[in-house]
Amino acid sequence: MKLAATESCKALIELLKSKHGKLMFHQSGGCCDGSSPMCYPLGEFKVGGQDVLVGELVDCPFYMGRAQYNLWQHTDLTIDVVNGRGASFSLEIPEGKRFIVRSEICTI
Repeated sequence: MKLAATESCKALIELLKSKHGKLMFHQSGGCCDGSSPMCYPLGEFKVGGQDVLVGELVDCPFYMGRAQYNLWQHTDLTIDVVNGRGASFSLEIPEGKRFIVRSEICTI
């Protein structure tokens, strides 16, 4: 799995870091918030034994649950930003933006 960020994603992360300090991401499993990457102040989301650190975005750790990782491990993920309301607890909501995942299956 490769994890990447678009330029608009990087810019939004830098803006959020300037307002909230260090950040972290957790890829939602698709229940209440769809399958959106959730952005939190570093340490505010409790990472558990079933979470996998899959990489970093602009020096921010990016986690997802092991079950989802097992399904997506052969997928390249690009985190992007679109206009619209984000997930309920994610920090980008007041900016009128939301993080999304664009995926591509790895070729061997």
